[in-house]
Amino acid sequence: MKDISIYFHPTIQRNQNNDSTRLENVILSYNTHFPELNKGDIALIFIPEFRNLNSAAFNAQGTEHIRNELASLFPKRYWSKNIIDLGDILPGNTTSDSLHALSTVVEELLKNEIIPIIIGGSQDLTLAQFDGYKNLEQLVNVVSIDSMPDFGELSEELFPNNYLQHILQRKPNNLFNYSTIGTQMYLVDSKEIDLLESLYFDICRLGDLNKDFTIAEPLIRNGDLISIDLLAIRNSDMPRDIYSSPNGFYAEQICQIARYAGFSDKMTSIGLYNFFNPKNRESENKLLAQIIWHIIDGINSRLEDFPVGSKNDYIKFRVALTQFKDEIVFYKSTKSDRWWIEIPYHKNEASKYERHYMVPCNYEDYKTALEDEVPDLWWKTYQKIFL
Repeated sequence: MKDISIYFHPTIQRNQNNDSTRLENVILSYNTHFPELNKGDIALIFIPEFRNLNSAAFNAQGTEHIRNELASLFPKRYWSKNIIDLGDILPGNTTSDSLHALSTVVEELLKNEIIPIIIGGSQDLTLAQFDGYKNLEQLVNVVSIDSMPDFGELSEELFPNNYLQHILQRKPNNLFNYSTIGTQMYLVDSKEIDLLESLYFDICRLGDLNKDFTIAEPLIRNGDLISIDLLAIRNSDMPRDIYSSPNGFYAEQICQIARYAGFSDKMTSIGLYNFFNPKNRESENKLLAQIIWHIIDGINSRLEDFPVGSKNDYIKFRVALTQFKDEIVFYKSTKSDRWWIEIPYHKNEASKYERHYMVPCNYEDYKTALEDEVPDLWWKTYQKIFL
């Protein structure tokens, strides 16, 4: 593994209580010596880079308060993954330097099958997280937990509200699918919705989630890269002085989303962005620590039931539709009761689409097929593969 220690600043060493069963004695931190990393580890990366928010109110905040709150929590007995705090990626001379450092670190961790949990920093850092995949020769699904898709204004300059424009302009482009979860439609230009739909991307409204929160799970399970905008949390649950909104996710909802993300076998990196707490409110630090805890718990609870290779642990369902010559095929895991729908693809492009032709779905999609209708999920994915 390449040396990535050059990008990090060590954390403050704590006095550990040898009798403690809390996370302070579980997390291995970079204090004096950079920790060794191995396949399957979970790596915490703090990067307090806020300059692209272009506001004096978003000065980089200390990260030790968050670490202290996380260290005070209790791990579960079944946790087996090593949790390693790599320290802080301090802002470089320019924001481009910070983005380069983060993308380089993410790429190296992904190559070695280590899951980075990135604690930012403004959400434009999602672009650096995405660039970490560019040399891995795989198509990437991006899932954004946000109140709006971050198209923003078309500009060569990068801002937290236009990073998606920059992702779409990458050449060559390895983005396969983009899903936005928690969209508040009154905040979004209808032209942006039209563009998302023309690209067969997924839009999940906050109102629909509040009716049935489980609809978020298959979308999250389909993501390689997860980006969570903490501004999507309602102001009453995470108070902020500016950019606040009375509507958004409840604290328990964002923690459930975090666990969904960690539990997904497909998720290989996750970023928590737009966290700023200039007044160091204890409740905000606690909530962010609890979100991180739920991600870690999800990762340690994985059942490794993503249906590739042998299908012995799945129940296969075939549904014949009058408008199709071929059947639509579903798989249900006997380990978790989760569903997937199979999408046909070009056999000569098997390696390219191997991770995308089995698409997470739910029981409602199966019921739709039984009613002789093509599930929207099947159709949108088919369009992306063949058009």
